[in-house]
Amino acid sequence: MSTDKVTPRQPRGQERVITANRQTSWAFADAYVAEDEALHWARDRAQEAGLRSVSPGTGAALRLLAATVDAKAVAEIGTGCGVSGIHLLHGMRPDGVLTTVDQEPEHQQSARQAFRTAGFAANRARFIPGRALDVLPRLADSGYDLVFCDGDRLEYQDYLAESLRLLRPGGLVAFEGVFANGRTVDSGPQPTEVLRLRELVRALRESQELVSSLLPVGDGLLCVVKR
Repeated sequence: MSTDKVTPRQPRGQERVITANRQTSWAFADAYVAEDEALHWARDRAQEAGLRSVSPGTGAALRLLAATVDAKAVAEIGTGCGVSGIHLLHGMRPDGVLTTVDQEPEHQQSARQAFRTAGFAANRARFIPGRALDVLPRLADSGYDLVFCDGDRLEYQDYLAESLRLLRPGGLVAFEGVFANGRTVDSGPQPTEVLRLRELVRALRESQELVSSLLPVGDGLLCVVKR
């Protein structure tokens, strides 16, 4: 018989206390995958431009998800300066193509340079400038293995509808930033962006057609598999 100490079962519906040990563990997990010079360069450009980048832990999760679905075609909403794109490309097949959409062409120029610095050939990424909800309808039905959403939080539910059209069966869509710096679970009055995030989380949790999980990396990564 095992003599290992058994952790008491958490009462249903009760929040688990966040301890210093748990915070330390999360920090360790976030830094688990080391980032190279290309990623540091892209992070610096994003900071200079006033943009948020995915955390190292979120980037590592994206890399893993892309590898798990053996991604050949990935769509990204929100190019930024290329941090998430580098992680996605590292996880994709060697012949995979990342289609990345952003309203700011100058940010995409930084991402293009970051991809080159990371060693990716120019034909591994397709940059499309424009508003996501104008661009996504032009992309092919069932033509993508993974969609990563890191754009306007107010449009996430619209991104979901478009993503499910774009994905093949078994494909995956991931939404960045669903914790909203803790505001999603804060009981106080919240802006419309946070209320929309709550609606998205609730709808996906209750869906019988989709398989979802909320990963506690970075600012929250909500992952959904299309059956």
